[in-house]
Amino acid sequence: MPGANARALEKARSLDCDGIIIDLEDAVAPDLKVEARQRAAEVVEGHPYGYREVAIRVNGMDTQWYHDDIKAAVAAGPDAIAVPKVGSAEQVRTIVADMEAAGASEDIKLWAMIETPRAVLDCLEIAEASDRLAVLIMGTNDLTKELRASHVPGRAPVTTALQMCMLAARAAGVVILDGVYNDVRDVDGFTAQCREAQLMGFDGKTLIHPGQVAPANEVFAPDAGQVEEARGIIEAWENGNGSGVVTYRGRMIENLHVETARRALAMAEAIASRG
Repeated sequence: MPGANARALEKARSLDCDGIIIDLEDAVAPDLKVEARQRAAEVVEGHPYGYREVAIRVNGMDTQWYHDDIKAAVAAGPDAIAVPKVGSAEQVRTIVADMEAAGASEDIKLWAMIETPRAVLDCLEIAEASDRLAVLIMGTNDLTKELRASHVPGRAPVTTALQMCMLAARAAGVVILDGVYNDVRDVDGFTAQCREAQLMGFDGKTLIHPGQVAPANEVFAPDAGQVEEARGIIEAWENGNGSGVVTYRGRMIENLHVETARRALAMAEAIASRG
């Protein structure tokens, strides 16, 4: 949500999403940067978004607004500060030092945007650079531009980069979110891209329009059939008394299937408990 847009920030209170990123960067014109910073800080200090995680996306490290953005964001106390174009482990450590110099509590996490070829190649080092880093966000628009690639259905030009960052996130044990989908009118194309991301293993997707929330929720949340199956797998496993291998509906079930089932149930329970 643009930090300078009061109506958008108010609208965010009613969205059925898991998190709100209040943007001070790309969605804000240069002459509105200071106003957006002040408005974002005031809104976040009021904690109006209930169960939703709240992050403030500051301007990049190479801009004149970065340091003041960090100070204001830390003072507001969001769940996280999102930083664009994080390109190295050293930059992560610098951002964390800047946050801590501004007085950031341990509860304020860092969300790092991966938007360049160098960041993709160094993604594991970035992900492991600080315990404060909790989320990687794919900046697919900038990445596509930097690769001199094209936006096409299926995203073949950036699939390798997406998968490399997925590997890094899983190796480091951090959350990873897919990038945005630009055409807010193309619901079918957006839904298809959500499915691609979900199949790759992404934890969710960043959105730029309220109309994208419902399709994303449908794709990334376990449906009733998956929840029922997860319960059946867990029940069969527990009835097996730890024998190591059991069957469920004619399929062999091992511990790895049980872990997946438990994750699906935990997600369904977390969704049901929101509010």
